Amino acid sequence: MTVDVEEVKSDLLNALEHDKLVLPTLPEIALQVREAANDPNTDIPRLQDLIGNDAALSARVVRVANSPLVRGVQAIEHLQAALSRLGVTYSCNLVLGLAMEQMFQATNDGIDTRLREVWSRSAEVAAIANVLCQHYTRLEPDKATLAGLTHLIGVLPVLTYAEENDILLEEEESEQLDAVIEAIAPDLGVKILESWSFHPSLTHVPKDHLDYRRDTDEVDYIDIVVVARLQSYGYEDSSGRKISSREVPAVAKLGLELDDSEDLELGLHIEEIDMAVESLQ
Repeated sequence: MTVDVEEVKSDLLNALEHDKLVLPTLPEIALQVREAANDPNTDIPRLQDLIGNDAALSARVVRVANSPLVRGVQAIEHLQAALSRLGVTYSCNLVLGLAMEQMFQATNDGIDTRLREVWSRSAEVAAIANVLCQHYTRLEPDKATLAGLTHLIGVLPVLTYAEENDILLEEEESEQLDAVIEAIAPDLGVKILESWSFHPSLTHVPKDHLDYRRDTDEVDYIDIVVVARLQSYGYEDSSGRKISSREVPAVAKLGLELDDSEDLELGLHIEEIDMAVESLQ
């Protein structure tokens, strides 16, 4: 089956513009925590009441609080202690990000596999982004984590559309589906984060992180995701050539060193990154 990428893109964007494309909705716990985050009176007991009813999510928050993402000294075992270590803002951003995982599921086996791969990749980039943020910037690690977790969020509605419309589901159509994702997902990602009222510093990450030559005066979360993605799965030019780290301005902006093969010198942080990835997946 041949699918016109531009036609599908036009259909999707037209549906979005006329409110006929249903954007993914944050899980209920994420909505509740985001509401709490916007309330200046929110404290740790309130967050504990919200999160404590979800045993799996609570366990993951405790795991992150014990991980290199936070750099705690003593091991903790309970949600209240984890939330106290993280603080209200960090806890809210973390739960907001972790709760998204349940969105990356489908009934079609092929689509489900793709969604889980997207989440796994996002979690890896988020972990690297957090570690980079801690060591090389003065930005907020929790926001860097959230930027990583959402940098591929625009893929979600494309795969949902493919499943609901029964198109591009066969293995031999994989390249066509990839082409649709490449053409549409970045713009959709921006629209999704805007619809979720994300902080302006994060809303353009899904699109702007693809511009590996992007250069600005100040380091921002897009730079961090650019470098985290470079470390995770790299960039290629139109001919399929692997992009050298030396070609990426964000690498220099973060003050990262390159080894003889021009790869990032993150050897001192590899174990930390691996543990951080494990805590998010």
